[in-house]
Amino acid sequence: MELTQKDKEFLLNSIREINDFPQPGIVFRDITTLLNNKEAFNFLMKYLKERYKSYNLDFIAGIESRGFIFGAALAHALDIRFVPIRKKGKLPYTTIPEKYSLEYGFSEIEIHIDTFSELDNPKVLLIDDLIATGGTAIAAANLIKQAKANLVESCFIINLKELQGSKELEKIAPIHCILNL
Repeated sequence: MELTQKDKEFLLNSIREINDFPQPGIVFRDITTLLNNKEAFNFLMKYLKERYKSYNLDFIAGIESRGFIFGAALAHALDIRFVPIRKKGKLPYTTIPEKYSLEYGFSEIEIHIDTFSELDNPKVLLIDDLIATGGTAIAAANLIKQAKANLVESCFIINLKELQGSKELEKIAPIHCILNL
């Protein structure tokens, strides 16, 4: 199933733009309007299910926090497992950490050390709502690989192309972006 330009416009029109948030010059893409539009959300999830049903995935990994929404829904639709990738200090068991750069400093995300231990070389899809500079997504991809899993693809609802995060992430694993802005 390929999305037509009309399909992409339908999804894009379900996402609210907020100018100058969280700071001047930024156009924030608010996916809460997509989430509470049942036609748009159901259409998106049907598309993602169709796209990934033949990948024989074992896990969907979602990046905190909006990746949890799409990831858990897709894992349910595909009847597979969901794995949260969380900010430092949010997971209760032993974790694998990964630092990444921010404009002014560093941040860190984690995954449980035994997340994929039940399977040998499990197939994982990484998902989040948006990729910008790619720091968090690259760190998440590295975590999946450190946890001894096969990152099959990374999927994002929105790609902010000019920030080039998707280009950097492509060096690690294939990437699929639904809306390229």
